[in-house]
Amino acid sequence: MSMPFYVSPEQMMADKAKFARTNIARGRALVAMQYEGGILLAAHNPSSTLHKVSEIYDRIAFAGVGKYNEYDQLRQGGVRYADVEGFRYSREDVRARSLANLYGQSLGQSFTHEVKPMEVEILVAEVGYDEADDELYHILYDGVIIDEDRFAVLPGDSEAMHTRLKESFAGGMQLGAALKVAIAALSEPDVPLGAADLEVALLERAAPRRAFRRLGDDEVTALLA
Repeated sequence: MSMPFYVSPEQMMADKAKFARTNIARGRALVAMQYEGGILLAAHNPSSTLHKVSEIYDRIAFAGVGKYNEYDQLRQGGVRYADVEGFRYSREDVRARSLANLYGQSLGQSFTHEVKPMEVEILVAEVGYDEADDELYHILYDGVIIDEDRFAVLPGDSEAMHTRLKESFAGGMQLGAALKVAIAALSEPDVPLGAADLEVALLERAAPRRAFRRLGDDEVTALLA
């Protein structure tokens, strides 16, 4: 009688984590950061149709890196959840914290129980009416939620990019200056990114309700100039 193949739980979790991190790292990165007028989200994404950054609700944005079809599935689920919560209670009751908890539970369940974990890292950002009320939640492939302060980098293990952003970031930056800092963080030292290589969106603090706005190439180029 042959012995059944056995893999320890520790080894199984380690293999899943390595698989997810390796595949996420192959994708293009993104950063989110506070600026004077709200929250800036910038991603290395030359596609004009497959968005890495999107609106979830009035003052909440979603961003993802890794496998597109998986994080877009999560985005759609978040939109449905936010719409139902806003209808059942009030629009003000839809918060980034509850969405982050929902995503964390979903990713944690997938990582623990599925053979293949989801190959994604996601960000849920909410702009407040005051800078102190801004929220940035970075959710990893295994469901771990990180409450980021002032800026976030995805994938989370992009140490060089995180270092570049940390060294250049300053509070209260104008939009043009913040965009230049974000692009410098995303760019490789010898390969600068242009407007056509980027996807840029804002959560604007002064907006009366819907705060999300996507910037076109012409506007990005003008800001960089």
